[in-house]
Amino acid sequence: MLHYQFRLSLSDAHDSINAVATVTMILKKAGIQQIRLDLTNAAAALQGKGMRVTNVTSDGATLSFSHRADELFIDIPASIAGQQRSIAIQYRGIPDAGLAIKRTRYDDRSFFSDNWPNLGHHWLPLVDHPYDKATCEFIVTAPAHYQVVSNGLLFEESLLPDGNKLTHWKQSVPIAPWLFVLGVADFAVQYPDYFDGKSIQTWVYRQDRDAGFYDFQTPTKAALTFFTEYVGPFAYEKLANIQSNNSTGGMEAASAIMYSERSVTGKRDARWQTVITHEIAHQWFGDAVTEADWDDVWLSEGFATYFTLLFTEHTAGRDAFVAGLQSSREQIIKYLQKNPDAPVVHDQLSDMSQVTSALTYQKGAWTLHMLRSLMGDAKFQQGIQSYYRRYFNTNAFTADFRKEMEQASGLDLGSFFSQWLNRGGMPYIKGRWSWNDKKNALTIQLEQTQPELFSFPLEIGLAGEPEIKTALVTAKKTVLTFPLKSKPASVVLDPRTVLLAEFDVSQK
Repeated sequence: MLHYQFRLSLSDAHDSINAVATVTMILKKAGIQQIRLDLTNAAAALQGKGMRVTNVTSDGATLSFSHRADELFIDIPASIAGQQRSIAIQYRGIPDAGLAIKRTRYDDRSFFSDNWPNLGHHWLPLVDHPYDKATCEFIVTAPAHYQVVSNGLLFEESLLPDGNKLTHWKQSVPIAPWLFVLGVADFAVQYPDYFDGKSIQTWVYRQDRDAGFYDFQTPTKAALTFFTEYVGPFAYEKLANIQSNNSTGGMEAASAIMYSERSVTGKRDARWQTVITHEIAHQWFGDAVTEADWDDVWLSEGFATYFTLLFTEHTAGRDAFVAGLQSSREQIIKYLQKNPDAPVVHDQLSDMSQVTSALTYQKGAWTLHMLRSLMGDAKFQQGIQSYYRRYFNTNAFTADFRKEMEQASGLDLGSFFSQWLNRGGMPYIKGRWSWNDKKNALTIQLEQTQPELFSFPLEIGLAGEPEIKTALVTAKKTVLTFPLKSKPASVVLDPRTVLLAEFDVSQK
């Protein structure tokens, strides 16, 4: 797929959308005579909701099609290898998902999309998978009292003689289909700043004008600056923060981020400021560099979670950063208690309700943190920048990321990635230490109490000793002895918070 153009007509009189989607593609092989798109059928099981296709044309010629089991098959003349073709699909219906037509908290009618993870085909004909990125445009006709926001740049806004308004947004950067976005509401709109010549925008309910404009002023520009300097250039033509009623947290649609209507408090609430940072981080990871398959969704969520923590470290200091890591660790432990064998990277995921979890978010983030500790700050950043540069506006697998980090570090990271991403669990370490006065020696007995063994470097902090000790732990039980001048007042495992593990340490 190269480009999607969606012409949508919306009404206050009913919930049905009337649409024409023009899809443009490259036919890579000769002899292709049928193409397939995802599009939900109107069905009794959906109480009549869903889409009905009424006509399909290409270059003025009518094409035959069949629409069944949420798939649209279109017959075309046999292709020539490398041929570009545009097909127009006329359809209508009431969306059962993907686009919510409902009231805001102020009882105003609104239309808000949320295509995550694969709900776009409930109202748009497309290839509903992250691997096939394309540019898009939305040309929306709606009652004139609405303001309309979407991906990319505003191309046209015109009042029509029938009391409607036409709004045309166009995105020139290829993105995954679940990042296509549409918001139609009675908005208050502000253009408070620019970043690298690109507009920063705020779209909030008209009743929340003052509070919303205040809330979204921070940390938008600071986050854009930090991620650009740490990772690489911002990919898109603008950055809009949008209040909506179709998200419980945030949804990182490229260039136009949706937030829950509860995000506007007028107090710059700390939780929502973190959500803003997280969704902006997604503009780099998930949006510009997109996972090639749902199995690798940690490349989106784990990265956004960790880079939010890096921004916290940058702005609030090390203690706040460590507090965030510790909170993430608690969420991982809680999840693993119920799902001990679950990996971060899925294995042929079939149930899309399970696409994200505390593992894809928090354990993915912790994996990056441990990788940073293993590689060192400079080489870690070098690898991140190389990965972003190579897969900018395309797709990547976990293996692609591993390759970039191996090249940056000079290390074989196969066992590291396999241990932390492809199998379940985490280390649970029981430590007991004792002091021998006669030998002036400290003995530490370590035991991994989880079922499957892990291999890891373990840092040990000894009160009174200037240097942190490091031991490679590979067995169920490990005994370490350190000659010292005097008995330490305490022994701390993982004093710098660089290992995902739960610790129980005491003196014998």
